[in-house]
Amino acid sequence: MSISIWQADGTQQTRDVDVLVVGAGLVGCSAAYFAAQAGHEVVITEMRDIAMGASGRNAGFMISGLDTYYHRAIEEYGADVALEMWNLSAETIDFWKKIVKESGDVPMHATGSLLLAETEQEAQELVHAAKALSNAGIDMIFHDSDPLKRGYYAAIEQPRDAAVNPVKLTQAIFKASGADIYTNNEVYKIDQIAPDCVMVYTQHVVFRAKYVILATNAYSPKIDTYFYDKIIPTRAQVFVTEPLEKSVIDVCGYSNYGYMYYRMTFDNRFLIGGARNKHMPLEHDTTEDRVNVLVQSELERYMAKYFPDVDKPIERRWAGIMGFSVDGLPLAGILPDKSRVGFAAGFTGHGLALGAGVAKRAVELLLHGQHAGAVDSRRLESDAIRIY
Repeated sequence: MSISIWQADGTQQTRDVDVLVVGAGLVGCSAAYFAAQAGHEVVITEMRDIAMGASGRNAGFMISGLDTYYHRAIEEYGADVALEMWNLSAETIDFWKKIVKESGDVPMHATGSLLLAETEQEAQELVHAAKALSNAGIDMIFHDSDPLKRGYYAAIEQPRDAAVNPVKLTQAIFKASGADIYTNNEVYKIDQIAPDCVMVYTQHVVFRAKYVILATNAYSPKIDTYFYDKIIPTRAQVFVTEPLEKSVIDVCGYSNYGYMYYRMTFDNRFLIGGARNKHMPLEHDTTEDRVNVLVQSELERYMAKYFPDVDKPIERRWAGIMGFSVDGLPLAGILPDKSRVGFAAGFTGHGLALGAGVAKRAVELLLHGQHAGAVDSRRLESDAIRIY
């Protein structure tokens, strides 16, 4: 991060903390929750405010699994890892639903999702994915035609999935964690000065922490050079219309291998996001969260083709920065040169699918030495790293 000597001049107050979490998004607030459940006093520091990054700018899809079809996950990672990641996703969604139920004021619709094929070739991918899911005993329904009757070729229905307000969800997790928080408080330096002491320098406070958990996702390479070759910041874009008179889709729709996604909001707006694959060089390896008119135009064309009955103007457009890991799996680990600094990052656009589960594993690794399984970042110490 980048704080000048004028913005933080060495006169900041110092605070001793047990566990310091950096980042107040879904993952950071979840890490705070699990650390508190383990009996620790937790403080969160955030450079903006709760859910003001990607956690509050996504489409609000609780969608199961990785961002690749299940049979492709088996080919890429092996059957055991594919199933482990699916189960981790189920654990995450169950945690979100628990928070929603206990909070009582987080908007959520248990809509399920549809993975939709836009071409005959993608329909064949869904056939193979459905077979692999069925062989693994995973609950799903295969449709050999378009259940929406909008020009798609096939679909996989995932009944456990849901649509949520991600900002309200993050706020509810934070409240349940009982953590203290410092907002608008950017980190600019982290030093481990003793086996049990980490100094974290921020704009307004210098923290002396026993443990630190980084939940900074796309911004992790700005925090520590360890992440430079492991996490690639990638921009995602969305727009919503004015409220419609009539809903045009009653599930979370997900198509073109995950590059397109759409749903109705809780006040009956049509939301659509994606299309970064159409202009990948502009959307890849950037933390600039501006709207790109070229991508937005692609979203408008898609809506006109598949949802021509959307008859209201576009009201708002926005962008958010995702953290893509170089091999497509999230990272939970401990910085090699800082034994008391753990992290959960690299969700490859599926933070609402995997965030809580990975945060829990990161906390258990840092506090108790428990191996993080398939998401353990030490896997990337191999020379055989695929650029995702």
